[in-house]
Amino acid sequence: MGRRVSSDLSGRSIRVGLDVGGTKTDAVAVDADGDIVARVRRPTGWGDEAVIASILDSVTALAEEGGFASSELRSVGVGIPGLVEPATGRVLHAVNLGVESLDIPGRAGSVLRVPIAVENDVKAAALGAAALRGDGASMAYLNLGTGVAAGIVTDGRIWRGVHGTAGEVGHLSVDPAGRLCGCGQRGCVETLCGGGALAKAWGRPGALPVRDIFEAAESGDPHALALRSDLARGAAAAVRILVLSVDVETVVIGGGLTALGDRLHTDIVDALRREAEGSAFMRSLRLDERIELLPVGSPAAALGAALVGASEHAPVPDKEIVPHG
Repeated sequence: MGRRVSSDLSGRSIRVGLDVGGTKTDAVAVDADGDIVARVRRPTGWGDEAVIASILDSVTALAEEGGFASSELRSVGVGIPGLVEPATGRVLHAVNLGVESLDIPGRAGSVLRVPIAVENDVKAAALGAAALRGDGASMAYLNLGTGVAAGIVTDGRIWRGVHGTAGEVGHLSVDPAGRLCGCGQRGCVETLCGGGALAKAWGRPGALPVRDIFEAAESGDPHALALRSDLARGAAAAVRILVLSVDVETVVIGGGLTALGDRLHTDIVDALRREAEGSAFMRSLRLDERIELLPVGSPAAALGAALVGASEHAPVPDKEIVPHG
């Protein structure tokens, strides 16, 4: 996930985490006690050079916001969409950033002179969400955004599987006669509850198509009602898959679609209850009681990235990490 930089890190206490998204980078600085001492959000650039610049600029802005010097920086963790080579931290196929292959540890590490670890953004968010919950329970983080993916945390660690694909629930087909998915299959979970697939199926202009779908559904639009039902059905299927396959205690739902708030939560709960009506076994699992929404604006992804950086190179504080600011 990263690469060591030859430098003396003794006495350094600040660990930085960056959630590098398609439009913005959310960054936090965590001190030796495990507290978030600074948080900034900055636009993310397009292409290799701009992504590296976004990372470096975010670290500089954090230092200014938190009032610490670069000499106090101990590690940097980066969560980023795309495939991440575990041994090198090289990012592959981050199409939403215009990146085909980028050596973030080498490029940014040579400037910052600290160890840099890189992790897939959803897996980093899963680790951060688990830390914020603070109870040590096994947990899956279900990301409902443009696409759909999940990260699984057990015993405080990300569970990757043999080839790193554990949690890729978005491309499990639940309706072979359903809409065509970008992966080539039909009826994948992502075609039902991914923001990109819903926007395409909605087919109407608008800055926030999923919000528009919900509002039109509340006005009785039959097409919107069907798509809103699809979203709940797809998310409920993802929750069932995660619980039945790895038996996590909780599924925390995050991602851009959580801006829908209680409407989304209620729809998913109703779908889980409705689809369990004919099965005593499914009712016994109480799936409707095992889900929760990550609060909008949560620093989970950036915090998880900081923990990735810390766990690669130094012990993680025992203290529960509490977000500030």
